[in-house]
Amino acid sequence: MTHATQTVLFICQHNAGRSQLGAALLEYLAGDRFTAASAGISPADAVNPAVAATVAELGMDIADRVPRAVTVGDLDTADIVVLMKPGLTLPSSPRGRVMEWSFPDPAAWNVAAVRPLREAVSEKIRATLLN
Repeated sequence: MTHATQTVLFICQHNAGRSQLGAALLEYLAGDRFTAASAGISPADAVNPAVAATVAELGMDIADRVPRAVTVGDLDTADIVVLMKPGLTLPSSPRGRVMEWSFPDPAAWNVAAVRPLREAVSEKIRATLLN
């Protein structure tokens, strides 16, 4: 018997930092156990270079991923929706389970300052999704 993998949708404001980090780290940590996706409320033009660099340190290249807006369809099909910042206003109510995670802003958006955020998101994924 085969089981469909659950889709986890990570959402942040611009889909350039936290949500991209969450999706990439879930892919890295869970392999094919989940389908990871990310979106934002008001997408930026590109993934934050410091976020892409910290993920590259793990051997993954996300620099070419394009930030996109969350859609009603995304919220209807996601099994788990992870809001990477509390208080985000979504275009509709998610069908799946909703988790609200909160992480402090990095002191700066450079590689050295983003590494602790990467580690915090990794630990949260391990504790809540992979446990």
